[in-house]
Amino acid sequence: MLKHRLSVGALMTVVFAGVVVLDGWLDGSVTASTVDDKQVQGTLLAILVAVTLGLGGLEFSRLAAAKGLVVPNPATVCGLVGLSTCWYWPQFIGVGQGPYILFVAALTLVGMLVQQYLRFGPDGVLANCGAGCLALVYLGLLGAFVLGLRVEIGLWQTLMTVFAVKTSDIGAYTFGRIFGKRRIAPRISPGKTWEGLAGAVCVAMIVSVAFAAVFGIMATGLACLFGACMAGVGQLSDLVESMLKRDAQEKDSSNCVPGFGGILDVVDSPLFAMPLAYLFFKVVS
Repeated sequence: MLKHRLSVGALMTVVFAGVVVLDGWLDGSVTASTVDDKQVQGTLLAILVAVTLGLGGLEFSRLAAAKGLVVPNPATVCGLVGLSTCWYWPQFIGVGQGPYILFVAALTLVGMLVQQYLRFGPDGVLANCGAGCLALVYLGLLGAFVLGLRVEIGLWQTLMTVFAVKTSDIGAYTFGRIFGKRRIAPRISPGKTWEGLAGAVCVAMIVSVAFAAVFGIMATGLACLFGACMAGVGQLSDLVESMLKRDAQEKDSSNCVPGFGGILDVVDSPLFAMPLAYLFFKVVS
């Protein structure tokens, strides 16, 4: 199981990196020292984010259904896809992320309420639309910072963040399986241990320092701090998704990804880490 999980996790991370680098090659981010502000960036990544989080939204709906809630779809999934790509579309329409986010959120809420009324009337409106709003923020708003990093911060910084977070997952799983004894949150995730967290921090720091040195992103001390933050927040984000599954009494969000479970089990750790990484790069740049 450990070997299978490590191989699948490494393969997904490499594929993601390949998409990001190819995307940067197509828009000139890889080859040019500076990118023209008028150049549309992140097209392939926007497609990947939209498809991945759209499928994640369907898995979220399945978890909600296990609690007797009906997420108003397709309004919710369409809304979170639109919200998760909020750094991409403004490159075409000439408005900032703020107005775009407000418009998509308002339109999605209206769509949720209309669907709720047509299907169930007033019965369950708070619960169903509340679950839809949680999906919108959890997947759409947090997931948007993947493209935020890519478009506004840079290609290599995006890869540095993703590699730090995902390798910290591998470090946590490996160290936890081998050395884990003291549990962090046994009521939520019995497998999460302090030893695993220590392994996650060590691996993320090593990866961050390597990226920072090779691509000249930041000083070594800042890279160590960055790696530690990504590992810690990544594990917290993983616990949040575990809490959702625990509430729904489900082991995994689905079984579509071998060794992991579902889409949500793959994207859970970067969801909280990406906004922090965006803020980190904004502060240190």
